[in-house]
Amino acid sequence: MRVKPAQYLFISIFYFLILNSANLSAFDEKGWSVEKSAHFIVYYKKAQEKFIAQTIDGAEEYYKSIANNLGFNRYEFWTWDKRAKIYIYNDAQDYQEKTGKPAWSGGHAYYHEKVIETYPWAGGFFDSLLPHELGHIIFREFIGPQSNTPLWLDEGVAMYQEKSRRKDVKLKLLQAIEEKKFMSLEKLSQLNIGFVEDKSVVELYYNESVNVVEYLINRFGRDNFVKLCKALQERKSFEQAVTESYRVFKNLEELNKNWLKYIKE
Repeated sequence: MRVKPAQYLFISIFYFLILNSANLSAFDEKGWSVEKSAHFIVYYKKAQEKFIAQTIDGAEEYYKSIANNLGFNRYEFWTWDKRAKIYIYNDAQDYQEKTGKPAWSGGHAYYHEKVIETYPWAGGFFDSLLPHELGHIIFREFIGPQSNTPLWLDEGVAMYQEKSRRKDVKLKLLQAIEEKKFMSLEKLSQLNIGFVEDKSVVELYYNESVNVVEYLINRFGRDNFVKLCKALQERKSFEQAVTESYRVFKNLEELNKNWLKYIKE
């Protein structure tokens, strides 16, 4: 089953809020075949070698591109015993039975444990789910589990890794501004998106989130974005992290105003 864009938004936020606290003992390493690469360990049973090879190649490429996109390429995260793990079940039925996930799920991640579970050729796995979830994992490992990072920034970083997600976002945001539906950064931070049922609001939330990340990186460079992440790593508030990392902003309101100008350019 191929996951539709709007549906994937709900899937991603659902797993971010609910499934990000797995116990390591839940991942049984017995009875699996294993393939290893520089930054990943892939566990599988009956999956074709072609899919295993494609998964490893894709994961390594995304690892490099995500680290480069965010300016983290100077930092070595996952080597040896720190490698991320990918569990590939035999098929959709095996995946659902073993993990208890619903039929629409093509895969999911446990961010703190750096674990992804999926099955061969799950819809959207290589184009959407893999880069998105790796974006979450890499970002969260860098900033740490106890940071004051707003959820929208975490989601924006993850979506920034999906090239297709950035397409036509500005046009959609301009429409939201014209219709007076556009949300400020303060509103984004206050919104408990996991409990929002209006799909249009959820989609706007994600579009705004990825566009803020695009604005910060494209306009001010990756070095400043790394400074922002380091400030969040030090458990500073988001506003304090922004004003310290981007001297042009005295507060979040100035960031909000300049971001709006970027959208309208």
